[in-house]
Formats: sequence, structure tokens, C-alpha cells
Amino acid sequence: MELTSFIHLSVSFMSSWALRHVADLEIVNHIKAYGGPMPLHELARSIPIPPEKDFALDSLMEFLVHQRVFAKCEGGYLLTPISELMLNEGANMGAFVCLATESAPQHLFFTSKWFKDTGKSTVFQLAHNGKQPWEVQKEKPELGNLFNDAMASHSKESVRIIVATYPEIFDGINNLVDVGGGTGSTVKIIADSFPDLRCTVFDLPHVVDNSLNNDSISVVGGDMFDKIPPADAILLKTVLHDWSDEDCVRILKKCKEAIDSTINNGKVIVVEIVLDAETDDSKETETKLIYNLCLMFQFGGKERTKKEWHDLILGAGYSDYKIYPARMPLYSVIELYP
Repeated sequence: MELTSFIHLSVSFMSSWALRHVADLEIVNHIKAYGGPMPLHELARSIPIPPEKDFALDSLMEFLVHQRVFAKCEGGYLLTPISELMLNEGANMGAFVCLATESAPQHLFFTSKWFKDTGKSTVFQLAHNGKQPWEVQKEKPELGNLFNDAMASHSKESVRIIVATYPEIFDGINNLVDVGGGTGSTVKIIADSFPDLRCTVFDLPHVVDNSLNNDSISVVGGDMFDKIPPADAILLKTVLHDWSDEDCVRILKKCKEAIDSTINNGKVIVVEIVLDAETDDSKETETKLIYNLCLMFQFGGKERTKKEWHDLILGAGYSDYKIYPARMPLYSVIELYP
């Protein structure tokens, strides 16, 4: 048993790469277009791959069936709720796995060196001559676009759950600023769900160049460490986990400054992982711990426990906060009151 577990851990990186191949070969969309169980040879020709590679596609698909990414019946392969997340007309989480497999291998080889290094740089900076991820993304627009697409696909699925299961957090709010809002995919879902709510996307200028801008959504470029546009409520969705405690306090103070002190329902809405939130799902716990490692090595950030969130929020000068009971996978909603 121990040997099996050790070998499994050693080669488990193939799971993410298998998923990457699904995205690159557009396997999910081919099966969806087929309209029913798709035989292997039909899938192979639709990609297309040469017949002599059919055996390899068969091995890939059998592995992914075992992982519940696909299902298999006598007629061929079918989509599952996991693979449906990669559909073009859905969340299209394919961009997320592409980002994970594109950027991580380049810097994780430097991890052992980073542990022994006395400097304060991240593993990513050590691998990229001191540059931060967003600096590299700006230099390489294709990587920046992939990052934005991955974050957008990630946000779509979680925000749909938020507006459906936590509608009360938007009660009494007239305007909301999504800090680090990227291309606006998050606020579009919120604006569509709450038509009377005026939303603003706020991010770095080169990021918001491609953001949505319509009657219900405004776009503002800037730096959250300098000034955040005023609003009744500020949304920080998976932003703070990228930063150190010191930087998080600075961001939260800027958010506090941006909230109109004359209104009674002003707040900051934080959507983040709480490491010790109640869950009976071992896979969810494992995923949170993996996320924590990814953030630490790439951004120098981290996922936080309830106690760490408590210290961070009060350290930024907020009077009180509320962590909502978990109603969604991985993430928790935290309201901060000035």
C-alpha cells in the first residue's frame, strides 16, 4: 500500500496533463457535437489524429474515464459533469488547466533552491530574474490573455453559485466595485442578476483594455494600492490570497477608504478559501492545500485559516466581519464592515 501511494504521488502530475490534452484537442466539444455516445474511431477522426495514434487516444480516454472526466458505455464516450465544465458555451474551464500546465513547470524546478535561499523573492521570481507574474504577463501578451481567460472561466462558475445561494449579500447595495475584476466576467453575471445594481470593473490599465463596458458596467483602470473607486460595496474575489499579510492589510485599508462612510450598509465582500472551514470532503481539503502551495510558490501569497482572516481583518481597522456558512465548493464568502 505504501509503495503504491508513493508511486501514485510521484506520477500524479499526469492527471493535469491529461486534462490539458483534452483542452488542446477539444475532445469535449467533439463529443458534445456528436450528440451521443462517441466511438473511439469517430473521436479520433474528428480531432483529427492519424490512425496509428488511436491506441494512444484510447489509453488517454480510459484513464480519464477512471478519473470520471468522461463516462463510457457500449456505444462510446460520454460527457460527465466534470468534462461539461470545459464546454465552450459553459464555464470553459479548459483555459484554467492550460494556465496551470503552462506556467507551473517553468518555475517549480526552482523550488528546492528557493527553500535554501535567504532572499524574500518567490519561486516564480527566482525562475524569472526577479519579475512578478503580472510583469511577465505584460511582456508576453499571450500568457496574459491565457491568465485572463483562466480567471474568467474560474469566476463564471463560482459567481453563478454566489448570486444563486448568497443573494442577501447584495441587498441594499446601489453600486459595487470589483477590485481585480479582470475582463469583467464576474460583474457581468452580478449585473445580469441584479439589474438595479451599478457595477464597476477595476484592474490594472492594460488588463481592463479588454473589459466589458456597457450601461450597467463601468471600467476603471488603476492600482488598488493607490486608490480604489468609491462605492457602497467592494468585491475582492480571489485577490487577497495572492498577497502577503502586509499587502493584504494595505489593500483592505484602501477598500475601507473607498466605502462611503455616510451609508449604513457599506461593506467589503471577500470570496476566498478558508482552510479550516467545515467540510467532510477530503478532496476539497486536499485541493485547498494544493492551492495554498501554488499561491505561495508563484505569488508569495497563501490561503488562510479563520484565525488568520480574523487577524487580517481587524488589523486593517474593520469593526466587524461575518463568515457565511459554506454553501459552495472550496470558497467562503466573508463580509467586512467598516
